Amino acid sequence: MIPEGPELQKFAESYTSAWCSQNAASVAAHFSPIGSLAINDGEPSSGRGAIMEAVQGFMTTFPDLCVVMDDIVIDGDRAEYHWTLSGTATGPGGIGNRVCISGFEVWNIGEDGLIAESRGQFDAAEYKRQMERGIVR
Repeated sequence: MIPEGPELQKFAESYTSAWCSQNAASVAAHFSPIGSLAINDGEPSSGRGAIMEAVQGFMTTFPDLCVVMDDIVIDGDRAEYHWTLSGTATGPGGIGNRVCISGFEVWNIGEDGLIAESRGQFDAAEYKRQMERGIVR
C-alpha cells in the first residue's frame, strides 16, 4: 500500500534525514519490524537489527555521510526512492577518499505504512573505484 503523494514525500524526507543522522536505529525505524533491505542483489538484511548493522557499516565508513533524495516515484504498488550518497571514507580502513554515488531503492510498503522490503541498487564498480582513488574531477 503506497501512501498518497504528500505522505510518501514526507516519509521519504524523514528517511533521508535518518540516513544523515549517524543513527542507524533511526533508519531501521522506517522499516517494518520484519522488513528487509537488500543492496545490489545481495543477501537481504532482515529485521531491524540486521538493517541497523547494514546501515551502520555505511555510517562508520563515512562519518560525514550525507544522503540527498533525488526523487521519489510511485511505480504501481511500489515506490522508487532515488538518492545520492556522499562522504569521506575516514572510518576504519578508509584512506580518506571522497565518494559520491547515486542509486535507488525499490520499496514495498507494508500495511503499517513502513518499508516491508527495500531492494537497493548502485554502481558497485564505481563505488569501489572511488573508495580506492577518490572522485575524478
